[in-house]
Amino acid sequence: MFSRNHRSRVTVARGSALEMEFKRGRFRLSLFSDPPEDTELQRKLDHEIRMREGACKLLAACSQREQALEATKSLLVCNSRILSYMGELQRRKEAQVLEKTGRRPSDSGPPAERSPCRGRVCISDLRIPLMWKDTEYFKNKGDLHRWAVFLLLQLGEDIQDTDMVLVDRTLTDISFQNNLLFTEAGPDFELRLELYGACVEEEGALAGAPKRLATKLSSSLGRSSGRRVRASLESAGGSGSSPILLPTPAVGGPRYHLLAHTTLTLAAVQDGFRTHDLTLTSHEENPTWLPLYGSVCCRLVAQPLCMTQPTASGSLRVQETRVRAGELEQAAGRPFTLSISNQYGEDELRHTLQTESRGALQSWMEALWQLFFDMSQWKQCCDEIMKIETPAPRKPPQVLAKQGSLYHEMGK
Repeated sequence: MFSRNHRSRVTVARGSALEMEFKRGRFRLSLFSDPPEDTELQRKLDHEIRMREGACKLLAACSQREQALEATKSLLVCNSRILSYMGELQRRKEAQVLEKTGRRPSDSGPPAERSPCRGRVCISDLRIPLMWKDTEYFKNKGDLHRWAVFLLLQLGEDIQDTDMVLVDRTLTDISFQNNLLFTEAGPDFELRLELYGACVEEEGALAGAPKRLATKLSSSLGRSSGRRVRASLESAGGSGSSPILLPTPAVGGPRYHLLAHTTLTLAAVQDGFRTHDLTLTSHEENPTWLPLYGSVCCRLVAQPLCMTQPTASGSLRVQETRVRAGELEQAAGRPFTLSISNQYGEDELRHTLQTESRGALQSWMEALWQLFFDMSQWKQCCDEIMKIETPAPRKPPQVLAKQGSLYHEMGK
C-alpha cells in the first residue's frame, strides 16, 4: 500500500508522454512535493482519521451509557474535522494548480495591495438560557427528561468542542466552562457555533425498563408466580427475542442532533459579556426537543498581531526644534524625516523623527501604512488590548454525575 512517508523508485516508460514532458522541462520536483503548510494539514488529517477509528472501536466496546455518550461525541467531532481538513486541502490544491498554470481563481480580481494581519480570537463564558414550562420547573411535574449537550465551534478549518454537560429541568441555563482559542483568524472571520444534544432518557429508559418491569411484576404477583415471571423475562431479555420487551435501538450508541446554531463575526467582538441570537432547528413535537430560549451569552474577544507584536524595529532620532533669530542657513543635506501627530482632546502633539537613509525612511513609512491598514480592518479590537486567558489543558472526560432525584432513585 502506498504511504506518504514511504520512499520508492518510480519508473517512467520510455517514449511515454510523461517522459517527453520531463525532457521538455514542464514538470518540476516542486509539483510533486507538498508545501510545509500542506504537510502539517495532512498530518492533522491523518491524526483525526486515527482518532475516528479509535472512537469507533470504543463505541463498539462501551458498556456504560456515559462512555457511549463521550465516544459518540468524539466520533462526531472527528468527522467534522476530517471534512474540514479535506475541504481546505482541496482548496489549496486548486490554488496551486491555478498558480502553476498562470491562472487566477475564478473569484479573484486584481490582487490587493495589502493584506491585514492575523490575530487570535477567544470565546469564553458560554451560557445558553433555557425556557421551561411553569409546571415543569416550579411545580416539578411531568416526565423528567435529560439531555447530554455540547458545543461545536468552527473558525476556518479549525474546529473545537466544549465539554459535555447534562441538562434537565433543574437547570435554568446551560453553562460551558471552556475557554476556546483560535490562533489563525483574520478580521473577516466567521465563528460558527453549533449546539448538539442527545436525549439521555430516550435510550437510557429502554435499558433499565426490563429490570424494573420484572421487579414490579414479581412483587405484585406473589413470590412463587413472581419469581417464575421474572426468570422468564430475564432469560428472554438475555436472548433478545421477547416480544414483551421494548425494542432495542437499531444503532448501537446514542445519537446527537443539531439543536441550534449561530455565526459570530468581528462586529460581535466586545471586551465584555454579550447576548447573541440562536437559530433553533428543532420544535416541541420533536422527541429531541430542548426548551431553548433562543439566545447564547458569551465573551468574544480578539487580539490582532499588530497590537501584540512589533510591526518594525530600528533606530529613530527625535529631531529637535529650535527657534533662533537671524538668517536661515541652508542645510547641506536634506534630512530624511517623518512626522507623527497624536490628537489628545483638543491638543495635538507632533513628533518629527529622523532616519539614517532614504531606504530606512521608506521602510518606516511602509510599516506605518501597514499598521494603519490593520487598525482600519480590525476596528474596535485596536482601541485597546483585550485580555485573553490561556486555555487550561483539557482534562479527560469524567464520568457524568448521576442525578440524585427521587425519580432516578426509584428507577434503580
